[in-house]
Amino acid sequence: MKSTPELEAEIVRLHYAEHWPVGTIATQLETHPDQVRRVLGLGEPRAPSQLRARIVDPYRPFIDDTLRRYPKLLATRLYDMIRERGFRGSVRSLRKHVALVRPRRVRGAYLVIETLPGEVAQVDWAYVGKLAVPGGERALWMFVIVLAHSRAMWGEFVIDLTVHSLCRSLVRGTTALGGATRQWLFDNPKVVVLERIGTVARYHPTLLALCAAMRVEPKLCVVRQPRDKGKVERAIRYLRDRFLAGRTISGISDGNRLLARFIDEIAHVRPHPTIPQRTVGEAFADERTRLLPLPKPLPETARVEPIQVDSQAFIRLDTNRYSTPSDYASRTLTLVADDRVVRLVDGTTLVAEHARSWSRRQIFELPEHRAKLITERHAARDLKGRDRIRAVVPAFDRIVERWNLSGSSLGHRVARAIKLLDLYGNHVFAAAATDLIAAGLADVGALAVACEKHRKELGRPMPITLSLPDHLDDDADVIPHDLEAYDE
Repeated sequence: MKSTPELEAEIVRLHYAEHWPVGTIATQLETHPDQVRRVLGLGEPRAPSQLRARIVDPYRPFIDDTLRRYPKLLATRLYDMIRERGFRGSVRSLRKHVALVRPRRVRGAYLVIETLPGEVAQVDWAYVGKLAVPGGERALWMFVIVLAHSRAMWGEFVIDLTVHSLCRSLVRGTTALGGATRQWLFDNPKVVVLERIGTVARYHPTLLALCAAMRVEPKLCVVRQPRDKGKVERAIRYLRDRFLAGRTISGISDGNRLLARFIDEIAHVRPHPTIPQRTVGEAFADERTRLLPLPKPLPETARVEPIQVDSQAFIRLDTNRYSTPSDYASRTLTLVADDRVVRLVDGTTLVAEHARSWSRRQIFELPEHRAKLITERHAARDLKGRDRIRAVVPAFDRIVERWNLSGSSLGHRVARAIKLLDLYGNHVFAAAATDLIAAGLADVGALAVACEKHRKELGRPMPITLSLPDHLDDDADVIPHDLEAYDE
C-alpha cells in the first residue's frame, strides 16, 4: 500500500495511544510490517531469510542458456529436455522458475519518417470478402496504392492476384495519379519476390521488367514488419471504416466506380495528418509536379503465354472454357489475356476474342465457331442431348432430377424435350420449362402444353404445317358437341 500522511498518522496513533503491536497494525490497516516499522522509526527492515535450495537449481545454467538463445521456447519443451538430464520435479515448479528468468522482449521506439514529395508510393491489397459469380464464388480484393508524402491514394477491386494483375493495377494507378514515384514499396508476397535470404531478394522478373519500363525502383519491407508500410496500412483501415463498412460490393465495375467517387469526394478532401491546415488533395496537387512522367507508350501488362487447344476447339483459362475456330483444334496458340478481354493469336493473326469472365466452370462459345463446325460436320448438331437443353435453360437439370426419381426412360424424355425445342424454338421452350420448374412438374406432356400456351401468347405460327380450308383458323378453338345429345 502506498504511504499517505493519513495512514502514517493512524499508525502512530494506534501504536502509542492504543499500544497496538506492529503485527496488529499491519493486519488491520492492510499494510506491510516493514512500512509500519519505518513510520514508527523502529529500525531498518528485516533482511529476507535465506532461500532454501530448490529442485530446479542444478539445472538453472542450462535453462538460462537455452532461454537466452530461444526466448520463446515453451516451458513444457524445457521440461522434456531437463527430464532427459535427470530432473525429477514437476512441470509446475519449472514454470514458476521460467516465469522469473525468461528474457523480456525489448520493444524499440517507432521512428516517424516523412518522405519527400514524389519519392515513395506504398502498395498493398486488402481482402474484402466473397463475390457471388455464375458457378460459385470468388475472393474479392482491393488493390491500394498510396503516395507516402501527400497520402493521395488510388484503388480498384480485383479478383486475380497474379503478377500480371499487380502490374496492371500499378500502371492504372500511376496513370490515374498522373505519374510514378521514384520507389514502390511492397510487402513480401510471391508475386513480388520469388526468394529472399536476409536482405538479398530475387524479384519476380515480370514485375522487375515493369519497374524498368516505368523507371521505378522496387523496395521491400522487412519481413513481418508491416509498420514499414504504415501509410498504406492506415489507408486500408480508413477505406474499411469509411467506405466498405455497411456497403455491399455486388460487382467489380460498380465497386470501382463507387471507390473512385469516394476517393475524389471524401478521401482527398480530408485534412492531411501532418501538414497543418492543408487537405490531402492540396498536398497531392503539389506532389503531382514531382512525379516521374509516364513512358509512352505504356508498358504492356497482359498475360502472354502459349496455350493448348483441346480436341473440341476450346482453351481452358481459370476454370472457364473459351471457343476457337475448329481449324485450331489440338493446336497451340498464343494467349493474350487481361481482366477484360481474352485474345487467342496465331502468329500475327487474331484467331478469337472473348470478353473475360470471372465466373467458374462456364463455357463461352462464339456462334460463328459453332456454325463453322456444323457446316464442316453435317452430322453435328448445335449441342447433344441434355447439354443442348442446358444451354437454353440452365436450370433444366431440376426437371432431369425429377425424371430420374420417376424411374422411366430418361433418354426417351430427353428426346421428346429436344423435339419440342426444335419445334417451338429457344424462347418459347425456355419460358415453358421455367413454368414447369416453378410448378414442380416434370411430365413431358405438361411441357408440350406450356410450349403451346406461350406460342399462342406470342402470336407465333403453329410449329407444324396443316392443310386446312381457308375459312378455318389454325389457332381456332374446337368446341366439342355436348355428348348428352346423343342419348336423345
